[in-house]
Amino acid sequence: MKHFSARRLAGFAFGLAGLLGALPAAAQLGGRAVLPFLDLPPGAQLAAWGGMNPSARSADPTMLFGNPALLNADMDHRLALSYVGYVADIKQSTAAYVFNTAKAGRFGLALTYVNYADLPSYDAAGNSLGSFVVSEYTAGVSDSYTKGKFTFGLTAKLAVSSIAGIRSLAGVADAGVLYKHPTQDFTLGLVAKNVGYQFVPYAGTTRGPLPLDVQLGTTAKPTHMPVRFSLTAHHLQQWDIQYLDPAATTLDANGGVQAPKKSFGDNLARHFTVGAALVLSQNLQLRVGYNHLQRRELRLATTSGGAGLSFGAMVAISGFQLDYTYATLQAAGASNYFTLARALVKKKD
Repeated sequence: MKHFSARRLAGFAFGLAGLLGALPAAAQLGGRAVLPFLDLPPGAQLAAWGGMNPSARSADPTMLFGNPALLNADMDHRLALSYVGYVADIKQSTAAYVFNTAKAGRFGLALTYVNYADLPSYDAAGNSLGSFVVSEYTAGVSDSYTKGKFTFGLTAKLAVSSIAGIRSLAGVADAGVLYKHPTQDFTLGLVAKNVGYQFVPYAGTTRGPLPLDVQLGTTAKPTHMPVRFSLTAHHLQQWDIQYLDPAATTLDANGGVQAPKKSFGDNLARHFTVGAALVLSQNLQLRVGYNHLQRRELRLATTSGGAGLSFGAMVAISGFQLDYTYATLQAAGASNYFTLARALVKKKD
């Protein structure tokens, strides 16, 4: 970007530092956080990378959900519409649009909506009371500035969750920075996601922490190799993210009860997702991702199956870009992600 304000850069730097400084006090994981839908990847490409990626630059506007610093010129004036089909008629729809300004930076507008379908309602005696609706959504604005090799991004969004008309409201921010090598296909990204405050808790409950996640990732493509690799370390604000079912006990040789024990190696592996994209051409890519935390938490008791694995493809035809991802959740079945993107304004030569 040619126009850049040093004052704005300083503001982004101090804002990011402030967010990172507030992380230890808010560190939570799993069921201890409210509004967990904020962790769902709304786009097919992000899902194909294992559900999280702060470093993979592309022309897909939905990647701003991975890191607002991923906003770039290839996204300008592009609109992306995304749809995810989960189990039990749960659906997620997303729209994202990116545009550039001469002085205020590059902006991204995004809205994502999760509908859990109508659920049956009963009283204490088991009598039917009809049905009720559960839905959640976020509406956000992202802004990014580029200075040399670095891009700084910030997203501010409103998150709303509604259960049978009872609502919870939160203000959420994502802040990130991206380093892009000037000549090689190499990027390094850092992002603090879901930093914020629950303004309005559900009726009868107290305020809770949001699903905070600090991620550091890198994406690189060797010069003479048609494969782009990506590695992401997540939940860096909290070392122990292992959950062991206390009921999953075993008996030793003497008949004694043995509780499951935590493993350093397994806990370390849960902090990483890996992915690769086979770049067959500018218009065709195949992707695969693996999320070890998801595999350990969503596998069945008798088998791991394909939990944690995701497979995707990108095809670009006549100005349209279609991304599709199939993500295996094992215990919860599988999810299908579709993202369609197109430039609404033709770029000037």
